[in-house]
Amino acid sequence: MKSLRFVRLIFGVALVLVSLSVLGFAQSGAQPSFDKLKSLAGSWEGRVTTVPKEDDIDGKLMQATLRVTSMGNAIVHEMTGAGRPDHPVTMLYLDGDRLLLTHYCDAGNRPRMTGKMSPDGKTVEFQFLDIAGSTQYGHMDHAVFTFIDANHHIEDWTYVMPGDKPVHAHFDLQRTNGKTEGTF
Repeated sequence: MKSLRFVRLIFGVALVLVSLSVLGFAQSGAQPSFDKLKSLAGSWEGRVTTVPKEDDIDGKLMQATLRVTSMGNAIVHEMTGAGRPDHPVTMLYLDGDRLLLTHYCDAGNRPRMTGKMSPDGKTVEFQFLDIAGSTQYGHMDHAVFTFIDANHHIEDWTYVMPGDKPVHAHFDLQRTNGKTEGTF
């Protein structure tokens, strides 16, 4: 009789622990945020504006490509622009119940950020977590993806220059391939 009660107790505790872990994952929103970002797969083009104005980039036409890779476990984000020698690459991926972004910056470092979707599902915002490499030339600090419709999204990136001077870059992007109908 005691062994039956013990088995019931163990089973009950296990059930509670499983329920809590599932609830914790559901509350994190990492998977829905990642799935939303996957909908951006494709080629995009648009102009960038910067605050404060950075003459070497402000007003330039930029191209962004997002590609789902690694059997759906990662998103590769690449950005290029006319006359720009750099080609920064950003990886977006899930790490347990967290959505992470690692930006492989032309400044020679790799900041990581954690992402969360807004309650209305229209934005995914990434906050600085940590960095590998030197910050001598500054580092990427913040990113926001705003979903307008299936063929239009906005990316806002904040780069922190030496001396903690932020530069905000606003990319208003239109899909250039495989236009889709509908909204997010």
